[in-house]
Amino acid sequence: MQIDLATAIPEAADTIVVAVEEGGKLFPAAQKVDEAAGGAVSRALNTGRFKGKKGQMIDILTPEGMAAERIVTVGTGDYSTFRPLDRQCLGGGVGAHLNKVGARHVAVPTSDALNVCDFVHGMKLRSYRFDNYRTKLKDEDRHTVTQVTLVADDLAGAEDKLARLNHVADGVFLTRNLVSEPANTLFPAEFARRAGELSKLGVDVEVLGEAKMAELGMGALLGVGQGSERESQLVTMKWQGGSESDPWLAVVGKGVCFDTGGISLKPGAGMEEMKFDMAGAGCVTGLMHALAARGAKANVVGVIGCVENMPSHNAQRPGDVVTTMSGQTIEVINTDAEGRLVLADALYYTVTTFKPKQVIDLATLTGAVMVALGTYQAGIFSNDDGLVDALVAAGKDTGEELWRLPLGERYDKDINSDIADMKNVGKGREAGSTAGAILLQRFVEGTSWAHLDIAGTAWVKSDEAITPKGATGYGVRLLDRFVSDHYEG
Repeated sequence: MQIDLATAIPEAADTIVVAVEEGGKLFPAAQKVDEAAGGAVSRALNTGRFKGKKGQMIDILTPEGMAAERIVTVGTGDYSTFRPLDRQCLGGGVGAHLNKVGARHVAVPTSDALNVCDFVHGMKLRSYRFDNYRTKLKDEDRHTVTQVTLVADDLAGAEDKLARLNHVADGVFLTRNLVSEPANTLFPAEFARRAGELSKLGVDVEVLGEAKMAELGMGALLGVGQGSERESQLVTMKWQGGSESDPWLAVVGKGVCFDTGGISLKPGAGMEEMKFDMAGAGCVTGLMHALAARGAKANVVGVIGCVENMPSHNAQRPGDVVTTMSGQTIEVINTDAEGRLVLADALYYTVTTFKPKQVIDLATLTGAVMVALGTYQAGIFSNDDGLVDALVAAGKDTGEELWRLPLGERYDKDINSDIADMKNVGKGREAGSTAGAILLQRFVEGTSWAHLDIAGTAWVKSDEAITPKGATGYGVRLLDRFVSDHYEG
């Protein structure tokens, strides 16, 4: 979907979108459109049930003589309470409606261009589709809106803001694409290749194969992938947009391209969804795209561990003991608790190689977090209260919300092993998400760290305001905001 700026409604626009506050109060731009339409908007509001409630919409056919075919009027409710996220969600709902009615070129006139940039950004986020493998797409399933023009007399600052938002949306779309891909096309080497394309944006990308990881002693990560014929990969993506003296932020993602559970095989029902067990790594890749494309003035390194967890004659067994890059040993009780093994080596490699000020990891780590929080918020664990506060605030601003879950010495003892330094599970079904997080904490070397368990938020099974059914791209907008607020002066 192309988004343009103009000072007048284009003749080619077939649909005009205007806004009305609750009670039927037309915004200034809507008043001008109403006048041009001979009062058609006012008449429709006076004769119908439309009250301007938030998200309420009414379609009005334009009178003869107007180039546009329809005017879509959307209610804002009490606009004085709106935040950028509210405008984005409103735009997402309008965008979905416009595709249903067959709009093609949409004009959005406004007297407040900077704020309405958020509205059209929401339209773009909702416009995403993954149709790569659909060869017989029905007409009613196709999106019709191809162009949106934001129209205002004063466009000062709008071009820069819109460009930044578009770069972030592109990062979200990259993540959604990666997560949506089937595992037979997005395996570890292919994931690494696609991450390598970020070099076109100035990102310094390095890929470590199994031989190099073995030389470094990454027995935990390699153990997960040893049952697959696909070689595991560790990818680093460095964006140095700040000065040499600026601190580094590290973002680490779990990239299990497919998770069968290994020898501890998952049930067959729903296993196809395990193609998105790499959503954490997908987020890291999309974030690095967004930061580089918008020229973020920050130093950020993204690290992803890409593996397949497959059962075979060579697969890791329950009861095996692996030695991590840190030298610590882990007894593998359950081969389906594999993401923490991947991240153990990826985190240790990251903090010892790049020595970041802070490190954040993202992973579809546990089903237990969905039991605790459902699908509306991700779990956050951290050794730094200030980091939690900053991430939670960024989550509220972007709608990618977080809820803090506990760590602590008593939980730490739950993963002690009788024959190794630790085991990869805790006390059965109790505090399963914490058991995964507490293991990761042992590999960050005291660095300020947060773990985001995104198992419930990486995928949605029905349309939401700015997210169509499927991969959400969760974490890209959240972390872009965090970087903007705390790493860019």
